[in-house]
This record gives sequence, structure tokens and C-alpha cells, in this order.
Amino acid sequence: MSIVSETAFTGVKPGIGCFRTPASEPAVRDFGLVDYAPVWKRMARFAATAGPETREEVWLLSHKPVFTLGRAAKQEHLLAPGAVPVIQTDRGGQVTYHGPGQLVVYPLLNLRRRGMGIRQLVDLIETALIAALAEAGITAATRPGAPGVYVGEAKIAALGLRVRRGWSYHGLSLNVDMDLAPFGSINPCGFRELEVTQAADLIGADIGLMDRMKTLLTEATLYRLEQFPLRRGRPAAGEIEHA
Repeated sequence: MSIVSETAFTGVKPGIGCFRTPASEPAVRDFGLVDYAPVWKRMARFAATAGPETREEVWLLSHKPVFTLGRAAKQEHLLAPGAVPVIQTDRGGQVTYHGPGQLVVYPLLNLRRRGMGIRQLVDLIETALIAALAEAGITAATRPGAPGVYVGEAKIAALGLRVRRGWSYHGLSLNVDMDLAPFGSINPCGFRELEVTQAADLIGADIGLMDRMKTLLTEATLYRLEQFPLRRGRPAAGEIEHA
């Protein structure tokens, strides 16, 4: 899978590039390290304006340090944010942290045309994460009643989604090689004293680890999307959230 240079969307610095994918697959774009707010506004606008034939996209990026709160988030889970910005968002779920060295993936998918429900999307993301981590030498699993992916008792990946007009936005974050200390300033995903981990601590830090995880996760996600081929149809009405 190759990468070509491209210019990122308005309000975000130029991206690293995009993965070459067939026109029938989502365009996979890599925007590097970017601020949270412009990306959130752009993906929300994408979901609000996309038409039935709009090509799907999958965005790969890392955010500059930020705590984000989902629609169901309780302030009591934001313990001591300090100087790190806090942003209330429209995704599902509680509070989480984003920062450099974390891989964030936003799948902007036409669920209606794929015949997918929100539960199927969550399952697809979680199984893609588990498969990508396995390829990297990490055994991970899900936990009942706690969305995301875990290595033992420690969380390595979090989910927070929203569906508008049949289009998904927001997505997942995978801890690759980052400073985990800010997670101590929150109850991650609303769970007190939840341990977090990252790929670098489990298999060793490597200068190419982030790019490797991008490729593994992209391939695992696109492979699983083949189970839900695009079909003609209008986007569904209404909005759904999940975390």
C-alpha cells in the first residue's frame, strides 16, 4: 500500500498523504499531527452534506494534546486537566485523551448503502483492531459492556462514534507510542482507575511503529468492509451515537 502527497482540508495543516485505494473503497487519507477542533468540524460537515454517491473516506491522524468529552460524559470523570484543552464533542461516550503518538482513525462511511448498523460498525472496528494488533505481536480482546480493545486489564484502544444521515463520523484511538501520563488526569472512558497501555510498551518502541500500525489497521479495516459492499440507496435519516 503506497502513500502519495496531498493537501489537507481547510483549517488543518497539509497532510502526509493518502493511501492508494480502488474507487470502490474509501479514500484513506493521512493528515499527520493536527488540532482537534478543525478536524471535528470538518468531519461533522462531511456527514451533514455528503450525498448518496459521495465517496467514503477514512482519516488517519494524531491529535495535539486534548481531552474530549462525549455527549454522555460526566464532569466528575475529568479529574485534573491542568493546561490541556478540554473540548465537549457530539460523539458518544465519556472522556478520553488524545495526544502525539496515538493513532486516531475516523471512518466516514455510508452505513445505509453498506447495509450496516451501528453495532456492526463497532464490531468491525474492534475486530480490525484486534487483528492489526495480532499482526504486530500483541494479543488483545474486547470486554463485555466496555467498548474498546484491551490487553489483559489495560485498555489500548477506545471508541466513540456518531451517525448522522446514515453517515458515520468520529471513530477510534489506538495508543501506539505516546505519553500515557495525561490519562491519569481522567477516569478513561468513565472507568475509575482504568489502566491504559500502548503498543510500544508491549513490543518495544520503533521509529516505524506508527506507520506500521497505520498500514495494519487500514488493511484490516478495508478487508472487513468487503463483507458490506456498497449498494445503491439513499442515506438513512436520523442520528445515532455510540461509545
